[in-house]
Parts: sequence; C-alpha cells; structure tokens
Amino acid sequence: MLITVLGYYGGYPYKGHGTSGYLLQDEGQNILIDCGSGVLNELSNYIDPLQLDAVVLSHYHHDHTADLGVLQYNWQLDPQNRKHEVLPIYGHTQDFVNFAQLTMDGVSQGIAYNDYETSEIGPFKFEFLRTIHPVPAYAMKITKDDKSIVYTSDTAYFDGLIDFAKGSDLLITDTNFAEDKTGKIWHMTTKQSGKLAKDAGVKRLMISHLPQKIDVDTMLKQSQNYAGNVPTINAFTGLEVEV
Repeated sequence: MLITVLGYYGGYPYKGHGTSGYLLQDEGQNILIDCGSGVLNELSNYIDPLQLDAVVLSHYHHDHTADLGVLQYNWQLDPQNRKHEVLPIYGHTQDFVNFAQLTMDGVSQGIAYNDYETSEIGPFKFEFLRTIHPVPAYAMKITKDDKSIVYTSDTAYFDGLIDFAKGSDLLITDTNFAEDKTGKIWHMTTKQSGKLAKDAGVKRLMISHLPQKIDVDTMLKQSQNYAGNVPTINAFTGLEVEV
C-alpha cells in the first residue's frame, strides 16, 4: 500500500498547503481519504481525479470535506473520462444532511459505513471506530494482506485507540497541539500521539492535522520523545509512505 499526503493542516490551509487528505493506492486502485481544502488541486499532481475508485470521509467538518463539492463538479463536467460511471463516496449516517450531499445524480453515490462491520473497498478492508469530537467522527483501520494503516481522524485521546491501532504498520494521528496544551481539547497533543504509538506497539508514527503556528520540528521532537523507539515522521505535502 502506498499512501501520499495531499494535505496535513488542521482547520484551514496555510501558505500553499492544504488540510486533511490522503491518496491510498495499490493494485491499480485509487482511494481518496478525506478531501480537505486544497486537496483536489494537489491530487491532480498524482492522478487525474476522474481516475478515483472511491472517497472515504472520516467526518463532515470543512477541513476534511471542503473540496468534495468541486470534486463532484469535476466528475459532472467530464463524464466521458470517468473511470466509473459514478464515484462512490463513503461516509457515516450520524449526520443525514451531510450524508445526503454525498449523492449527486449521475455523478456520485453516498455509501454508508458503520463501526460494527467492515467495508470492502477495492482490495482494502476498512474498519471504523467512533472517536471523541464535537461532531460524529470515525477513525479508520485499512488492512490489505498482513499490512495495516490506522488513521485516527480528529479526536481527543481515549484508551480505545490503543486496541484499535495495536501493531499497525503505520499510525497517522491527529496531532494539533504541543505537549503543554491543557484544558478541554478535541484533538491530541504530541505527548498523547507519541504515547499512543508506543502503547499500541505500532511500527511507524506519522503526526498530521498539524497546527499552523507551532514549529513543525518542535511538534516532531516532542512526539518522538514520547513515542520512544517508534520511528516518527511529520506529514508534509507530497510525502509518500509505502506500507
């Protein structure tokens, strides 16, 4: 499995770099995970967006879905070159208004996922876990053969993430705060991301959903400190990781 970072900031794009979006590829399949601001433009540097096989959304906050509407327009305006007749877009049904917008007649089709059964998407098995966030949001585990990627999506830390991420080859964490952040927070700190990677015994940690105003080297050093022997990297536009 090859995963490419198309956007990695939380909240809003910054200085030419977008918010959450990742391209997952294997066996000729192209799966877009989240579709934040700036993601469609970056995606076009790697594949024609009309060659997507599916989109999977963790939740409906704008920094994870801002480019979804223009992606649908892209498919609507060039029907002759689509890989598929309609684009499958996977999302949860805890917000029926937003879920309904995943379907555009003749263009895209919303497909519901849930956290009590797996979804087979191309050659990949997707499992979902409800996270702790102001709106319904889901972490996802992607498995193919004996390899796995876990993406926490947006979440406050909770112990259930340890079992969900246990032994994964790559853990991508929502790391929006430095280690000294206190009070009620809806995203993880560098300390929490690092400890999660260590406690879950993952093979690699990627910190993402990063803040715009904290130096990335600081975020990386803090995360690595708490991750111990787990190799830790920070997401950046164009980063490719083979799993």
